Amino acid sequence: MARILIIEDNEHNLYLQTFILEKNGHEIIQAHNGETGIARAARELPDLILLDIQLPGMDGYTVAEALRKNPATADVPIIGVTSYAMSGDRERILEAGCTSYIEKPINPDTFHAEVAQFL
Repeated sequence: MARILIIEDNEHNLYLQTFILEKNGHEIIQAHNGETGIARAARELPDLILLDIQLPGMDGYTVAEALRKNPATADVPIIGVTSYAMSGDRERILEAGCTSYIEKPINPDTFHAEVAQFL
């Protein structure tokens, strides 16, 4: 079992990711925006962070950069979860500090396996 922080503003996406991961035995911590996500990551020290790139206010790139600058969260794997699939988006996500990324819409049949490879 892993402790996974999901930073996601869309309730449907948050519910689906939480449901799949809890069903597979993981403990889920939720944050609805970047500021809360950064604070929860530092306080809860999750094993993995799933980070929506399109967040209101502070976007996922800025959140990833902030998480990497904090010694407490610098080594936690961060998986960007994004509908961005244009040329250059992958590189930008990785340059911001994400370990990898998963494209939206997520596939419920493969999502847990995609996440589990980073635990």
